[in-house]
Amino acid sequence: MIRINLLAVDRGGAGKKKTAAAAGVTTAQRVTIGAALILLSTVVSIGWWYWSLNTESRQLDEAIARSEVEAQQLRSVLTQVQKYETEKARLQQRVTLIEQLRRGQTGPVHILDEMSKALPDRLWLVSMGQREKDFTIEGRTTSLSVLSDFVAALEGSTWFTKPVEILDTQVDQTPAGDIVRFTVRATTQNPEGPVVPVAPAGRGAPPPAR
Repeated sequence: MIRINLLAVDRGGAGKKKTAAAAGVTTAQRVTIGAALILLSTVVSIGWWYWSLNTESRQLDEAIARSEVEAQQLRSVLTQVQKYETEKARLQQRVTLIEQLRRGQTGPVHILDEMSKALPDRLWLVSMGQREKDFTIEGRTTSLSVLSDFVAALEGSTWFTKPVEILDTQVDQTPAGDIVRFTVRATTQNPEGPVVPVAPAGRGAPPPAR
């Protein structure tokens, strides 16, 4: 009796079919997986690039915002500094003006004080004019000797140079007695200023420069 093993044959054919089918599925899956991996890596790369740009843009926006805040603060400080400098310059001008006025008043105050000290009895001043360092003094007195005392007192002051000139005298007769009208010119000097040496005159004086 002859036995035919159909099962083995069938098994062999089925295995071949399964192997071929498995081989075909594996290739397609490989292609699909490869394409999916490429697509996934592309998406991840684009996403990372977009995230990096977004992060950098946000950081730049924050830096710009901080810079604007700092610039605003600096502008405020600069405005305050400019106001301070303007106020300082204005105050300095006022101080300079006050100092100039003070220096300018020092001489006349001393000169008026010296004139008041030089006034003798029975002599009074009527008016006084100034042209640079020259003072023209007009006054009244009861006698020429009193006027001479006044001139001598001015010449004895360190605030006037010698000589003090009597420019004019007129005698007015009044019921109360004679009144002498006079005009005197005196040149002022500042004894507190620098002393200019004067070369001695006469014998022993150095020869003039040529």
